[in-house]
Amino acid sequence: MLYAILKPIAVVLMRLYFRVEARGREHVPMTGPVLIVANHSSLLDPPLIGGMSRRPLCFMAKEELFRVPVLGWLISHLNARPVRRDNADPRALKDALRVLAAGEALLVFPEGTRGPEGAVREAKAGAGLLAVMSGAAVVPAYISGTGRALPRGSVWPRPVKVRVRFGPALSFKAAPSDGRREHYRAAAGEMMRAIAQLRDAA
Repeated sequence: MLYAILKPIAVVLMRLYFRVEARGREHVPMTGPVLIVANHSSLLDPPLIGGMSRRPLCFMAKEELFRVPVLGWLISHLNARPVRRDNADPRALKDALRVLAAGEALLVFPEGTRGPEGAVREAKAGAGLLAVMSGAAVVPAYISGTGRALPRGSVWPRPVKVRVRFGPALSFKAAPSDGRREHYRAAAGEMMRAIAQLRDAA
């Protein structure tokens, strides 16, 4: 409910303040399970990608954010799911699979943490595992500008132009009985290559 109320307001503010521009929105299916995978350089990435998506998104956020007063309450009511970043988090994986099994759209950042603006780094195998196990359509996305608008350590965002580009959906076959980890890593690597192609095309 809160998501539906705040999204139109947030999108207007995004367009005014960040002059946000989106391309390839038609690649995000309107129905069925969808896993959107994107690069990550700023705390602004989830709301801006969510704002430009054609459908509501759930997203994974580091567990520490849920302990921040006000922010924790807000993101928990805006479809965020907690995940521990220090090691494997089977609870978060099960939660993510439940979201996709329910036919919803989920945003994840395969790199696992924020990096420099414009960088596309190596993905964690967990993103590939999630894509393979869920069987969801995987839509790559590349976001630029947020690393300059709100870099790590900053408190207030600067009015930097932000661009979001969505690419054609990927699909991944079930993992073989042997070599599953390599299969998941290969899937995650393919996701990052698709994101890098969006960056280079921009």
